[in-house]
Amino acid sequence: MKIQFLKIKWHFSKFFFEKSKMFSEKNFVNRHFILLLATFLFLNSCVGGYSFTGASINAETKTFHVENFINRASIVQPILSSELTYALINKIRSGTSLNETEDEADAVFTGTITSYRVSPTAISSNDQAAKNRLTITVKVKYTNRTDSKSNFEESFTRYKDYDASLSLSAVEEALIKEINEELVDDIFNKAFVNW
Repeated sequence: MKIQFLKIKWHFSKFFFEKSKMFSEKNFVNRHFILLLATFLFLNSCVGGYSFTGASINAETKTFHVENFINRASIVQPILSSELTYALINKIRSGTSLNETEDEADAVFTGTITSYRVSPTAISSNDQAAKNRLTITVKVKYTNRTDSKSNFEESFTRYKDYDASLSLSAVEEALIKEINEELVDDIFNKAFVNW
């Protein structure tokens, strides 16, 4: 049994040694040709609506537009609308090959900030808030003129907790940035990532 195994091992070694001659120094051109061919085939398979971010977009969809988010929350935070709008634009620019346009875009996002609130989440032993939570909810309508099956209208909510000993104004800008990133990921994934 051991002798047969060694014979098989020897035959495999001999086979791979002979095949490896193709990739020797003498066959430098062959090696590079095969590498280029493999790279071309890989990149070619990514064309047609796919990107390295996992986005899956109809090949006919070429352009996008994000309208400024309207702030209808009971507490209006002045920077929130523009920050959220620009964050979504930047995500689409970096995550897809779509071109931004103002008129007659193939993919259009409209959104409304419906809620911006702070609430206590953890109570300490002396009945004081130990943690507060900033919650933001946005309602987004996505319309794709080339692929109506991907259209949606949905609300997205994200939150971040912070120490109640800190004032909201001290942490608000950083919290908004973190929440916006999560909201934008949710919106982007719903529109473009079909797992």
